[in-house]
Amino acid sequence: MRRSLTALGVAAALAVGGCQSAPDPAAPPRAPVPWAAVPDQDAASGPAPTWENGATADASPQRPTHLRIPAIGVDTDVVDLAVDGTGALVPPESAAVAGWFAAGAAPGSVGPALLAGHVDSHAGPGVFWKLVDLRPGDAVEVGRADGSTARFRVTGTTQSPKAAFPTAEVYAPTPGPELRLVTCGGTFDRSVRSYRDNVIVSAVPDPGGTR
Repeated sequence: MRRSLTALGVAAALAVGGCQSAPDPAAPPRAPVPWAAVPDQDAASGPAPTWENGATADASPQRPTHLRIPAIGVDTDVVDLAVDGTGALVPPESAAVAGWFAAGAAPGSVGPALLAGHVDSHAGPGVFWKLVDLRPGDAVEVGRADGSTARFRVTGTTQSPKAAFPTAEVYAPTPGPELRLVTCGGTFDRSVRSYRDNVIVSAVPDPGGTR
């Protein structure tokens, strides 16, 4: 049965567990490190969620299509991200693009919208390589499917061990639109080819609004 986003409960359930460096195709395979885990396995393997108005992620006029962060030189397309059958959030295939958690809030709509991206890959820096350098007041612009741009200002950055990810802080309901940008940080664990921390940037709508 198709569920609404509220019924799905992903805003409170999803915990980002890791965004490992994009693997080197020549490297021997190792046990994967989950990018994120969703405890509700039925939700993870069931049909794509819908918004209260019945729109799907692909049809939403607020679906993000492009991301610009001038302070750190980000100017990239945005792809949809979903969870796999195990409840792990599947990261972008390319380290050069950002991804939107399409079962969550859309940027500019009420709630915390999540955009995630690789910090690097075997080929070099990823789209969020400099995410940790963002400072309060820096601009974030999200182009949307309807041609509008949702404009945000950074409010702060936190770095947290993946084992102690601040789920409530990132996914708790908010009275208005908010944005979360997530990547990896901290030291690199070569045994599993994954960073030990997450870097989380929070942003709120720019006073200038959506245009």
